[in-house]
Amino acid sequence: MSSWDTDERRALRASARRFTEAEIVPNLAAWEDAGALPRELHRRAAAADLLGVSFPQEVGGSGGSPVDALVIAEEMILSGGSSGLIAGLFTHAIGLPHLIEADDPALIEKVVRPVLAGEKIVSLAVTEPDAGSDVANLRTRAVRDGGDFVVTGTKLYITSATRADFFTVAVRTGGDGARGISLLLVDRDTPGLSVSPPLRKMGWLCSDTAEVRFDEVRVPADHLIGEEDSGFYAIMKQFAPERLSLAVQAYATAQRALNLTLAWVRQRETFGRPLASRQVVRHRLADMAQRTDVARVYTRAVVDAWQDGEDVLARVAMAKNTAVAACDYVVDQAVQLHGGLGYMRESEVERHYRDSRILGIGGGTNEIMTEIVAKLLIP
Repeated sequence: MSSWDTDERRALRASARRFTEAEIVPNLAAWEDAGALPRELHRRAAAADLLGVSFPQEVGGSGGSPVDALVIAEEMILSGGSSGLIAGLFTHAIGLPHLIEADDPALIEKVVRPVLAGEKIVSLAVTEPDAGSDVANLRTRAVRDGGDFVVTGTKLYITSATRADFFTVAVRTGGDGARGISLLLVDRDTPGLSVSPPLRKMGWLCSDTAEVRFDEVRVPADHLIGEEDSGFYAIMKQFAPERLSLAVQAYATAQRALNLTLAWVRQRETFGRPLASRQVVRHRLADMAQRTDVARVYTRAVVDAWQDGEDVLARVAMAKNTAVAACDYVVDQAVQLHGGLGYMRESEVERHYRDSRILGIGGGTNEIMTEIVAKLLIP
């Protein structure tokens, strides 16, 4: 039996499926039009014991491992959700780990517990106009002034920023390069902090994204997360789970698009015959299925190796690129095989087509993933 298919994880999948079908699918189109998820959805997900999965019970989570959280994301997409929905609902998956690892009781009570209860929202603010994956070159600066840090700078493309109550912010507290970066917890209502209106995007429409500006924002020094000037390494440590999550979302999106297309070609007739009877269509579906399965099997194997403590830096990059490539191909073919309907907003494959484009950019671009592999192959 696969570690992804235990009795407990089958039950977890069933729970995620019920929640998605009841709470998400009937409302997702409206949330896309609104450009954000309702805060009530976070509370409902917490009540269903889905929001806190993989987070320790001692800080308000539901327990379980990172694989359990990946199982939920996968099943939500397979049940009619989307990667954009995952980004908006589970933003805390990248916003909380640093706080939990720092193990500051005050910040855990202030932020971690209410976020995992669905009462508050936390965002991770790292990306800047001139620094995305190149974290070591970020410019937002925090200068010590008595008992405070004074923060000045701009963060861009911040997920859930328009709804966030807290921001886990990467700032420069030291000199140039990786060794001068720290993490600070910043309250939304702190004077000098401003959030732009939602940015208009190609996809992930239900996941709000914005620019966050810091104009001499005073942050109490006790809101430092972990040791000063150690933030770069904390951020790097979280890249593996983030990239593996994106890989899982990519192959799950591909599988969902394939499932929708299989149903469509069986019912759609052209010239008196179902599309599924055409050899060119059947072969294309076989290719879609093959690429999806390869991505799923490889990604899960890398996740298992990561959980076993193996050095998986290169394989994580390869898994992300493999899954993204499969997803790109499958959603494109899904739209093509749906014909005119595939181009309409009323078609679910149209949403997956738009949403899939960010998966090869977020968490490190395809090109950066390839460079990681190349550096490890040829030091």
